[in-house]
Parts: sequence; C-alpha cells; structure tokens
Amino acid sequence: MFTHAVVRRPGPDFAEGLTTAGLGRPDFRRMLGQHAGYLAVLRDLGLAVTELEALPGHPDAHFVEDVAVLTPEAAVITRPGAPARRGEEESMAEVLARHRPIRRIQGPATLDGGDVLMAGRHCFVGLSQRTNPEGARALGGILEAQGRAWTPVPVEAGLHLKSSVNWVGGDTLLLTESFGERPEFKGYRRILVDPEEAGAANTLWVNGHLLVPAGFPRTRLKLEQLGMPIHILDMSEAQKMDGGLSCLSLRWG
Repeated sequence: MFTHAVVRRPGPDFAEGLTTAGLGRPDFRRMLGQHAGYLAVLRDLGLAVTELEALPGHPDAHFVEDVAVLTPEAAVITRPGAPARRGEEESMAEVLARHRPIRRIQGPATLDGGDVLMAGRHCFVGLSQRTNPEGARALGGILEAQGRAWTPVPVEAGLHLKSSVNWVGGDTLLLTESFGERPEFKGYRRILVDPEEAGAANTLWVNGHLLVPAGFPRTRLKLEQLGMPIHILDMSEAQKMDGGLSCLSLRWG
C-alpha cells in the first residue's frame, strides 16, 4: 500500500517539453486543473502528497516518475535517456534522501523510470529509446541485491514500457495488443486494450483503486470486471506531451 507520493507542479514552459504525440499544443491552465485533480485523488486514497514547485528550465520536470525508481530499500536516481532532462534528478534526490538511501545510475547507462514496471516483487525493465541495456543491467544489479527478480523487455512501440504495459493488481497486467503475446509476461493474466484505446494502457493502481484516463469506455468496461473502484481522470494535456497517470508521481509505502 502507498502512504506517500511526491509530485511537481507543471511550469509555465511545460509546453516546450519533449513530445512525439502529435496531439497539438497543450494548454497550461487546463494542465494545472488536471494536475490538481490528480493530486486530489491521491490524497483521497490516503497518500500524503508533497508538491514541489516547478523547476525552471526543465519543462518536463513534472513527469517525476522518470528520475527515480523507488523500492522499500532504496531510491535509485536515474540517468534520463534524453539529455535535455538531465539535471531534473538532482533536486528530486534531495527530497527522496529524507525517505530512502540513495543509489545512482552512472553513465554511459541511461534509465527512465517510465520503463520500470513493478509487479509485486518482480520488475520488468523496458529497453527503449530512453533506457539502454547498460541502464537496465545497472538497475537489475541493484534489484538482485535486494532479492528481486527482473526481466528486460524490448520496447518497439511507444515512448516507455509503461506507455503500453501496467500492473493493475494481483497477477493482472493491462497491455496494448503489441505486447499482448510477449513471452516476458507469460504467467500473468492479461487484459488487452483495443488498438483505438491504446492510451488507456497507462492506468495506475493505487491502494486497491484504479486511476484510468478519460476517453476510453471499452477499457473501462474491461477493468470494471476486476471489481475495484475506478477513478476517471482527464489527462489530455499530459498526453499531448507523451505523459500520463504513472508519470506524474513517485509513490511509496
């Protein structure tokens, strides 16, 4: 169960961040409203949320998930794969050092937290444009020392692994069709999102509840079969910047 989360307020320059989505230019005021709604749900679900101020000169810094990986034993500070995002991790390390011992990923390794999917004690690490094999192995070594198994997963579509695959409790994963038959996920119950609703794959489990992006009714019907409360959140402005529900917070218990 999660008891804490840290987030960062989007800055007025957030629309200058990196994106490949092609969904148009996002609106700052609308983004602030959606971000506030997201924080309200986390707090309603019992998390103590720390909101950091925007980080000048780093328009993507509100996507805090990418700069750290949290386990019960440590906070692993990443080395983001996009050079423009390096530097975001330092201010986050100062915050997380109050809660966990700090470990760091060193170059030439690169690692984005958006490529790290925890499913119980097992971890899947995406090999993507942002996370290289050296980064996956560096994190894997830390996880193995903690008694955790991990599996590398090539990411051939989407920015990060969690753009397409997410854990939704128990032994269940929510996946896009391109990942549905991947052997790395053998043994898990798999719920596939329709190709027209690929954005719904970035659904977030929090304390027995599911946070689901708005606009994907067929995926919602599938998730309702799991019997968990569902919270629908408008993520349109984050989606325009290749982001989603998991990207906007770092959570731990």
